[in-house]
Amino acid sequence: MQRRLLSHVLTYVVVTGVGTMSMAAMATATDQAPPGPVGDVERTMDGPWDADPDKSIAFYVGKNHTADGQVLIGGFGHEPSSHWVEIVPRQSHPEGSTVTVGATEEADMPGQLSEIPQVSETARYITSNYSEFAGFPAPLTNGGLNEHNVAARDVWSNSREELWDMTPLDQTGPSYSDLSRIAMERATTARQAVEILGELIDEHGYTTYGGNSHMFADEHEGWIFIQYSGGEGLWAAERLGPDDVRVSYPGYIREFPVEAVEGAHPDFLGSANLVSFAVDQGWYDPESDEVFDLQAVYQQEFPTAEFEVGAVADPDDPAPYRNPISLEAELEELAPVTLEDMMRLVRDPRWSDDRSGYGHVAELRDDLARPELATLWVASTAAVTAPYIPIAIGTDDLPVEYTQHRYLTSGAAASYLNPEYAEQEATEYATQTYKRLMYATCARPEQYLAEVTAALEGFEADVVGEWPDVLEQAEAAYEAGDDADAARVLTEFTANQALDGLALANYLLDSVLERSRADGGLHVPDADVPDGTTASSRSLTMELDGVSARDRMNCDVGGGWADGSTLDRQGNYGDPADVPDFDASDSTGSNERSWAWIVGAGLVGIVLGVAATMVIRRRTP
Repeated sequence: MQRRLLSHVLTYVVVTGVGTMSMAAMATATDQAPPGPVGDVERTMDGPWDADPDKSIAFYVGKNHTADGQVLIGGFGHEPSSHWVEIVPRQSHPEGSTVTVGATEEADMPGQLSEIPQVSETARYITSNYSEFAGFPAPLTNGGLNEHNVAARDVWSNSREELWDMTPLDQTGPSYSDLSRIAMERATTARQAVEILGELIDEHGYTTYGGNSHMFADEHEGWIFIQYSGGEGLWAAERLGPDDVRVSYPGYIREFPVEAVEGAHPDFLGSANLVSFAVDQGWYDPESDEVFDLQAVYQQEFPTAEFEVGAVADPDDPAPYRNPISLEAELEELAPVTLEDMMRLVRDPRWSDDRSGYGHVAELRDDLARPELATLWVASTAAVTAPYIPIAIGTDDLPVEYTQHRYLTSGAAASYLNPEYAEQEATEYATQTYKRLMYATCARPEQYLAEVTAALEGFEADVVGEWPDVLEQAEAAYEAGDDADAARVLTEFTANQALDGLALANYLLDSVLERSRADGGLHVPDADVPDGTTASSRSLTMELDGVSARDRMNCDVGGGWADGSTLDRQGNYGDPADVPDFDASDSTGSNERSWAWIVGAGLVGIVLGVAATMVIRRRTP
């Protein structure tokens, strides 16, 4: 890999004799978690939760609606904090081991940390970790993909306000992130994920931030799992079959058969008190109500404002495009859905913006020869300006550029770096690079989005085309009994693509910024400088003060891309000819490439020195 990088950089240095290195600005961030009162205590954020209603999103497509007859799941979390990718190995734990779960009094909905038993062995899984949400202890996660081919997405699901008020200030039990992690560690099927987590809530309680949901899937089916606020351990789950599509935005379950709380229903599960508690509160009357509608009984108003595909969002809409029913209709129209369709859907500028922490897509194949070949496609931050990189369960590790860094980590600006992390922090940070590309592109989306999207999709088209051959090579090594060689094949390919993705992003970033400088210059912030203040507008707070999703940094040019919606663009995913020759550029930014540039520059100096010596010798009598 280093020889490949060196050859590219040497070519550039010899031709141009110059090189540049992209610089990155550091920042800190805090989350915009759901606020509101708990009892007589005010939470740390201002305003009602439903004033900021658009958050994470997840898509499920049953195998009868997909092009390859395989279950597809995709989505992202919505945390504006640092994000990084991790491959967690299978681990054994001594008898008596415990896991710390819950929240502290610092959380937006305060609680107490507690210990629950750990199992003797936890599974290998791939996840995106992050550093901040609603005051919960980091690192946090929303799921991912484990070695049993179980995928998980975590999606907000706001409980009714009366349940917020009932939530005790000393709540205990696993949080949404704890549940996500435990599912990845223990579940061998999507249904088992729900059963495990339901039992944990039944036994240990649940620590809420206002209501939450999970979407689980395996190669056969999916499950929606809702956890309600209130401190009563209320939860419910619904099965998604091969003919189903589902969009969680928020996570929801509508009509629920009351007998399912007895545990005998094949398609629904629920806590034992799910029905009786609603009756006691007067929210459901089994004598007069025709159905037990969980959304109506336990949650806030369901988003029902329909919209057409490609519709231009109202700039004042606090949550544009947030209608799961409209989006499910769009998914059905996409059918048969491909892997690339799902990648594009998660990337869609309608929701992939500054709040999108990452992008995950999994095709849960039922024909894998080895579990190590199960693959999660990961964009390390919002996929609108970040390439998807394939990571197989059998991959050993990732380039350090994709691991944890302090950019966007709460509290980093007020503390010093632990020297143990010095070289890790010194590397380029993938999340930061792709974020910078988002800011540069989305500042002028009509001008740049199309070409950035074309470059990313062209890059991915090559990777998607090569990946089956990589899996075939790894499979052959496994069959030959050489597990180490199989892991090497998977790891090297993924590392190469990850570093090439960074090189491409840096090329695009430098190109966009250079043209913006030439086209009127980089924007000067239009901000009111208080009387008596001598600082310029560039030195004032950079924190967003807005209520609409379109106030956030986004690339939505009206219903998605300028050249059509995800539906309009179906069937034409990526042309490698649209990928610029980024390998020949100096605008890479990665440390390994920068190292290669330095070596290359030294070699060029040696060559020039030798040439100069020869000239002198010729001129010397």
